[in-house]
Amino acid sequence: MSETHSYRVGEPRRLTDEEAQLMTRLLEASSEWSHLLPALADAWVQDMNDGGMGSLRFAGAAGRHFGQTAVEASYRDADGTPVEVAIFLDQHDSLYELDVWKVDSSRLIRPLTPGHLG
Repeated sequence: MSETHSYRVGEPRRLTDEEAQLMTRLLEASSEWSHLLPALADAWVQDMNDGGMGSLRFAGAAGRHFGQTAVEASYRDADGTPVEVAIFLDQHDSLYELDVWKVDSSRLIRPLTPGHLG
């Protein structure tokens, strides 16, 4: 997928404390990708137009594209619907996206927090 701006909303911003905590929890669960933790301190993101699920695209150089999935997790929203969470890396193994997907594509009832991941 090429770098476009049609799927993003809002201006680039810093990670919120809660988003940084969530990303930390996910990355700490994988010794292979824990070296990415320092990148969170300076990370800039844009909210993705994902119907209110909370997905983020990490800022980076032009021409970046999906490389691989680093970490995956899941939990259930307040209505019992499964929610899949993944950290995607770009082709250079840098942070690319935090993908949050409620499997029925409805808006999250309960925003994702680090506590949801057990």
